[in-house]
Amino acid sequence: MSYGSSSIGSGSRTGTRAFEYGRTQVVRPKGRHLATVVWLHGLGDTGAGWSQLLETLPLPNIKWICPTAPTRPVTVFGGFPATAWFDVGDLSEDGPPDAEGMDASAAHVANLLSTEPADIKLAIGGFSMGAATALHSATCFALGKYGNGNPYPLNLSAVVGLSGWLPDAGSLKSKLESSQEAARRASSLPILLCHGKADDVVLYKHGEKSAEVMKSSGFQNLTFKSYNRMGHYTVPEEMDEVCKWLTAQLGIDG
Repeated sequence: MSYGSSSIGSGSRTGTRAFEYGRTQVVRPKGRHLATVVWLHGLGDTGAGWSQLLETLPLPNIKWICPTAPTRPVTVFGGFPATAWFDVGDLSEDGPPDAEGMDASAAHVANLLSTEPADIKLAIGGFSMGAATALHSATCFALGKYGNGNPYPLNLSAVVGLSGWLPDAGSLKSKLESSQEAARRASSLPILLCHGKADDVVLYKHGEKSAEVMKSSGFQNLTFKSYNRMGHYTVPEEMDEVCKWLTAQLGIDG
């Protein structure tokens, strides 16, 4: 996999750190274009593998955008560089958040969606660290701003997180309670979270706790699905659920 500049929104500079995003894969809709979903890979992965899987799904009205994260030193790998949406030392809702990195990746995702036609529904999904980034984007949408205070520009219609967690979950409730408008947006955003009970990378308890925190903080339109023997990967049953859920939430029944 080559790490060329993304053809859409190539780099992102935040504060003193500049990271180059990798190649972005786009899967064109096979039918009428009704929705666009940015799908985010997990730690150490690229957008290419996911684009191949997403292309096989029976969702002809969705355009998929699969970016590749920058290569950066990652604390959980002892500082060894890997493709990562943000730095992470602990794959759980309790880990100290890399707020700057999370904001940068959420802004990169928003940039990828910013040129879509006005009548197209917009969604974000991801796996593992990609799911964590999608959930950070969901909180930015609800609050109407990134963690750094800059305005969040998108109107999201759905968010999907597989085998992931919500970074910095502890501060969510107080942030949402500070604004009636934020509470309204949070309660209206459909979110699907799925997690395997045999996950030994992002433990099931962290995915479950993140879902509980989001729901109790005001994301009431949240569905949490668990899979008994599933580890840190996807299974056809889970992807069937994603397809059904996206079809219903995005109104793309043919």
